[in-house]
Amino acid sequence: MQSTTTYGDAGAAPVTSPHSGARNINARDAHVAPGDIAVGVVIGRASEYFDFFVYAIASVLVFPAVFFPFADRLEGTLYSFAIFSLAYVARPIGTLVFMSIQRHFSREIKLTIALFMLGTATVAISALPTYSRWGEWAIIALAVLRLGQGAALGGSWDGLPSLLALNAPEGKRGWYAMLGQLGAPVGFMIAAGIFAYLLSELSQDDFLVWGWRFPFYVAFAINVVALFARLRLVSTRDYTELLDAHQLDPVPAREVVGKQGMTIVLGALAALASYALFHLVTVFPLSWIQLYDTRSMADFLHVQIMGAGLAIGAVLVSGWIADKFGRRNTLGTLAILIALFAGFVPTLMDGGTAGQNTFILVGFVLLGLSYGQAAGAVTSNFLPQYRYTGAALTSDVAWLVGAAFAPLVALGLAANFGLGYVSLYLLSGAVGSLAALSLNRALEIRN
Repeated sequence: MQSTTTYGDAGAAPVTSPHSGARNINARDAHVAPGDIAVGVVIGRASEYFDFFVYAIASVLVFPAVFFPFADRLEGTLYSFAIFSLAYVARPIGTLVFMSIQRHFSREIKLTIALFMLGTATVAISALPTYSRWGEWAIIALAVLRLGQGAALGGSWDGLPSLLALNAPEGKRGWYAMLGQLGAPVGFMIAAGIFAYLLSELSQDDFLVWGWRFPFYVAFAINVVALFARLRLVSTRDYTELLDAHQLDPVPAREVVGKQGMTIVLGALAALASYALFHLVTVFPLSWIQLYDTRSMADFLHVQIMGAGLAIGAVLVSGWIADKFGRRNTLGTLAILIALFAGFVPTLMDGGTAGQNTFILVGFVLLGLSYGQAAGAVTSNFLPQYRYTGAALTSDVAWLVGAAFAPLVALGLAANFGLGYVSLYLLSGAVGSLAALSLNRALEIRN
């Protein structure tokens, strides 16, 4: 791809924005091809998802016993999931704060602060005293650090996914769109693998006293490596010129919401089925097995790791399907399949080892196919000057509405009313996606 064709896109802005990046930091004249952008996207998302799943798995296996020993196992897990959700509440706030930092300073400074904040909050969690030593202050500290993680994740938006989609070769946008989504199953596989190893090699006491802290240190180390890998790309002259050419710089959120608020809402709801399923095959079944089954948690994590491997393959396949049939058609079809899958939740989760394994493996395949195209199916409707901020806010709202409270709601419903209500919860997500995709299509036809 020649840079001259990229810079000649309709609506391109001249390369004069004063706050679009530190132009001379590590600047070099290397050409930024879609493949280079894809590497940055995969590295960035995999590191973020690894952090995400380290905390998520610890929320089930560790935090109820370490921070909520005064409650029974179910209540302790629900308390843990309530704190888990705080990151998603803080994420859009972090997006707004860090975009202001970018406007006043640079993209590189914003990204550096955000990722160091994420790493610091993560490693601080690993060093927290338990409830037996700090009492309620341990819970408060955990909640504050979780809020810090969420705000930092909002600030880590670098525009790479949008830039990748805009620079994808004709007829390959579905393929390039799915590359960033690979970070979720990759991050889960690494996090689950570390926890499975620790559970297998350590006694329960050793695991709860010190073993669980190790994955958080690993997360910090991965964040540092990912930070330098991403800065190496975003600080290049060609990268910043591409961002400027596509007007991928932050604008005030009030302006975006006022001009294209409906696009944000539809974009978030279009991915609702994927985001609801996201936690119902990762975090929720882990909590259900921990509470109501006698299976080895290490063995169950191994099954989930196999599922994540299938999800990687499904994400890759989703790119081919989307390029052939369209991303919105792909999302709509997968929403219907997820709705059908929802009806089998009680049968499979109550079906012993074979049923549970089937639920995990099939669920991960559906997750990979849908989540692979969940980003950008509607956000392509943003006007160029709103795309950077609009895409970030759409992702934040999608996580908040679709995933933030999914483990808490699903476990609460299942424990108090039965697994059939988890089916209804997942079904509601699928219906929401179909409604948003239909409404978006109707609005496009009208316009």
